[in-house]
Amino acid sequence: MLDTTVRYVTEDQLTSYHEDGYLLVKGLLEPEEAAMYRAEQHALARRLASPDTADPTWGSARELTDAPTTLSGWHDVQFYSAAFSRLITDDRLTGVAAALMGTPNVQLHHTKVFIKPPENGSPFPMHQDHPFFPHSKHSVLAAIVHLDDAPEERGCVRVVPGSHKLGPLEHLQDGLPHLAADRFPIEAAVPVEAEAGDVLFFGYLTVHGSGVNVSSEARTTLLVQMRDPQDKPTEDLHPSRGQGMMLRGIDPDARA
Repeated sequence: MLDTTVRYVTEDQLTSYHEDGYLLVKGLLEPEEAAMYRAEQHALARRLASPDTADPTWGSARELTDAPTTLSGWHDVQFYSAAFSRLITDDRLTGVAAALMGTPNVQLHHTKVFIKPPENGSPFPMHQDHPFFPHSKHSVLAAIVHLDDAPEERGCVRVVPGSHKLGPLEHLQDGLPHLAADRFPIEAAVPVEAEAGDVLFFGYLTVHGSGVNVSSEARTTLLVQMRDPQDKPTEDLHPSRGQGMMLRGIDPDARA
């Protein structure tokens, strides 16, 4: 067993992750840290905003609600703010990821930030992340860092426990890949409510989505997608500026 397993997660947490396909780690960041990163993300959103900025709401998400919804988000946040470069290499974050993946080496696939605005923050249809960037060994996992509280009314993440055991699923291809709502209704998925500083880890085969933010407060998150560097993509579907950066350990396959 890896040292990282003992140090960063308990045996019970590791068992839960492998059984359910996800793990919420409470208080990985201190509340003051989460507040600092939240302020940085909202300041960055104001700096990057322009009339030409596209709303990243999925087309299929608009079928989940009667009222129009909106969303703010962008990739590669570490290239806009050094604060996020520090966060994605934070020993606490990468230590848990290493333990859950069962490898001492953690490589970045990409980052993305989201701000669900109050009252009409867009939902995400149920899906696996696999269709967006399939890999040969299925090691890819996501870490959603909560920078403010995410109760159900703020549109928290919802998961289908154990769904990772189904393997890659056939997704509907109208717009971005998503699962049929009659097979995986979002309201039937388990809401994973979180507090500022909590981090939700889940594998890219775990079925998940999120609801509408109907609250009076924004929901602010950082998404970090990571992999074992020896797990190679089977299709080059999701390039990013930071892909391949080592967050922990080494790349055993690297050549000068």
